[in-house]
Amino acid sequence: MHIAVVGSGYVGLVAATCLSEMGNDVICVDNNKEKIENLNKGIIPIYEPGLKPMIERNTAENRLTFTTDIGLAVRKSSIIFISVGTPPGEDGSADLKHVLAVASDIAKHMDGSRIVVNKSTVPVGTADRVREQIRKSTEYDVHIVSNPEFLKEGSAIDDFMKPDRVVIGTDFNEVAETLKELYSPFVRTNNPVLVMSNRSAEMTKYVANSLLATRISFMNEIANMCDSVGADIHDIRIGIGSDSRIGYSFLFPGAGFGGSCFPKDIRALQKTALQNGIELRVLKAVTDVNQDQKRLLVRKVTDHFGDNLNGLTIGVWGISFKPNTDDIREAPAITVIEGLIERGAAIAAYDPQAMENASEVLGDSVRFASSVYDAVTGADAMVLVTEWTEFREPDFPRMAEIMRKPVIFDGRNVFNPVKLRELGFTYFGIGRNI
Repeated sequence: MHIAVVGSGYVGLVAATCLSEMGNDVICVDNNKEKIENLNKGIIPIYEPGLKPMIERNTAENRLTFTTDIGLAVRKSSIIFISVGTPPGEDGSADLKHVLAVASDIAKHMDGSRIVVNKSTVPVGTADRVREQIRKSTEYDVHIVSNPEFLKEGSAIDDFMKPDRVVIGTDFNEVAETLKELYSPFVRTNNPVLVMSNRSAEMTKYVANSLLATRISFMNEIANMCDSVGADIHDIRIGIGSDSRIGYSFLFPGAGFGGSCFPKDIRALQKTALQNGIELRVLKAVTDVNQDQKRLLVRKVTDHFGDNLNGLTIGVWGISFKPNTDDIREAPAITVIEGLIERGAAIAAYDPQAMENASEVLGDSVRFASSVYDAVTGADAMVLVTEWTEFREPDFPRMAEIMRKPVIFDGRNVFNPVKLRELGFTYFGIGRNI
């Protein structure tokens, strides 16, 4: 098939690349000239495991091209994906100006009927607005499909290539069949392709992220309770996760969630609900708990050392909001680092991928270390915020020698408390009472 993907951000770039991997001819469009020039030079704007070699392979085979010419892309394609950002407005609602601008551009260049697919995360009713926007400038037939993405940063290639499900929002059987054909190579193991209305598809994305975030905040509250009552959240997680009605996913407590999706999508869903006279009280609690959880590690540090951290050096492991990405949007580590600095601590931070992005936010207030051990050399404590795999089995005896004080604040419950205490460390986890 001949496909255009408008937007070369995280979702657009992954979608364009994976669709080309299956033999489709894909044109990826962006109005950022510098980004497109870099992509044509093989310079990838994001870190995502497996993405760069896949782009290189498909550009070499001329199945994947990059351009700023949206007219060319529209004329050459029968299916056009809109994959641009929907940043939160001041009131929390999703800002659709980029989506509607793309819709206008598509309409201006249509020379026949087209299928336009909303891949961006958009609130209920956006398909109708996109359809209206396009019909202002063209009389050609257009079918609007809502096709939300369910990609996890750090595993986006696998998520796209082997999706749990594909959601297609349309009321037209012929259009649904076309999208089913497009996605058929990705669901050969019979994972479902679900066809529903545009509005149901738009809601599905928001509800999925909100429910996952709810599980995280709930477990964080229970872990905090464990700290007070002397229970171990690890045992509790196993005890409840073994119930088939619950399962183990998203039951790991920690320092809160961040990223480009969960916080933004929760706020957008709440705003949509309020606009329709409904208050989503559970999601308000989820957000409140998460904001407080991001400050938990700072409280644990000050509970141990006192409110005044002047003269103390603290090593921070992990800055990205999750492993296997360089994304620091709403990352708990930023809140932790800023909170420690406010109380006088000197910070040495290390992250395998996110330090360049973090430097734009934190500037000279942090020393960015060259390795995990550099970050804790001479440190009075280490705070783990993001659970990169390379942090899981460090050389603890070496750490005990190079740290000024062997104190660890484990914000993701990665380490074995018993083992660390036997090695002479003072250990603080999240709800770990063993």
